[in-house]
Amino acid sequence: MNWEQLLSLKRFGDTNKRIRKEQDETRLGFEVDYDRIIFSSEFRSLQDKTQVIPLSETDFVHTRLTHSLEVSVVGRSLGRLVGKKILDKYPHLQNVHGYQANDFGAIVASAALAHDIGNPPFGHSGEKAIGEFFKTGDGKQYKEKLTDKEYQDLCDFEGNANGFKILTESRAGRDGGLRLSYATLGAFMKYPKESLPKSPTKHIADKKYGVFQSEKEAFLDVATELGLLKRSDNDISYARHPLAYLVEAADDICYTIIDFEDGINLGLIQEEFALEYLSKIIRNTIKPENYYALSTKKDRVGYLRALAIGTLINEAVDIFMEHEDAILNGSFDCALLDKSKYEAQINDIIKISIDKVYMSEEVVDKEISGYQILNKLLSVYTTAINNSFNEVSSNYDKLILKTLPKSLQTNTSDLYTRLASVCHHISLLSDSKAILNYKKMKGFQFN
Repeated sequence: MNWEQLLSLKRFGDTNKRIRKEQDETRLGFEVDYDRIIFSSEFRSLQDKTQVIPLSETDFVHTRLTHSLEVSVVGRSLGRLVGKKILDKYPHLQNVHGYQANDFGAIVASAALAHDIGNPPFGHSGEKAIGEFFKTGDGKQYKEKLTDKEYQDLCDFEGNANGFKILTESRAGRDGGLRLSYATLGAFMKYPKESLPKSPTKHIADKKYGVFQSEKEAFLDVATELGLLKRSDNDISYARHPLAYLVEAADDICYTIIDFEDGINLGLIQEEFALEYLSKIIRNTIKPENYYALSTKKDRVGYLRALAIGTLINEAVDIFMEHEDAILNGSFDCALLDKSKYEAQINDIIKISIDKVYMSEEVVDKEISGYQILNKLLSVYTTAINNSFNEVSSNYDKLILKTLPKSLQTNTSDLYTRLASVCHHISLLSDSKAILNYKKMKGFQFN
């Protein structure tokens, strides 16, 4: 892969290339990507979607929106720092083509901003709930009527693939989805493959999948424009865009450190653990007098968090540049932080977060509720649209269809498209909207 192609300013839906030197410096194309994402309705709905603590009523913890903004800020720093080093290594990118270090920051920031845009209500348990409906629930009845890859899309419903759908899917008045640059779309794709074969190798790009069967053509268009390396002759599987490693690192840094911080602020993890677990990461930057001068737990933990994030940003940049050749030829097979000298400390932090936060009674109880809510919505919606297509709708089915958006593809003869359309609709619901719809179906709307 080469950086000239990887930094493509061409927008999804364009017929011509866009030249960096012809860009308006006051409104650079990569920065337009950021604007389009942040003003989209799909991004705004993240303010009411679970990050760690589902349906939390405290102001301590993060929603998907605040998490995405923080990941974007970290990603921008990573991109700018890497961009400066890349331009030093390949000066023609700047001297001939006009690229700047901030371009890299803008691409990574935009892709990072959108990294969770496809996640359904109730966090990762929402993905699992949709999958379980088709794997073991009422949706299992559709297995024999779908191709293996179509059925796998539903059984392993993936927020990353759903995000690519949101960013690229055309609809009335919005051809090409959000019409983002190909560079940003490439950086967004952490798992540039289809759902099958499942985890064919231990390469990080095969850990999950990132494109539904319905978006295959769109993905192949992006991959071709960017010059991504093909990793399979039989299935859709490509090497990552190099900047996807920085988007992943930004996400890894934030959820590792900030979920830990949330757990402490919620009282699920003792404050003493913050100094104990983070001290080895920040030992070269911490100033004890500054730490002990802070009067509140929230401020003290926030100080440690800021130093830890700064340290991991700098290290991730160093790791990226050290392995840049392998990243460009597709042979770098792990996340950047997997090469961190602080890997043991990072794993310790994640372990305590799993034990004390992710598996806390509050989280487990509310994830159970999320499963029931999404199972009910899927059952009612899929029944309604399939009964409508087969012309056997009950009065209840007809009422349900009136609550669904007209853009929902309920009349298509393709079963996969109908089912995927329902899953996509449910994925766009906020936690509160999903609960409200569930209550209406259960007859509780007047309570």
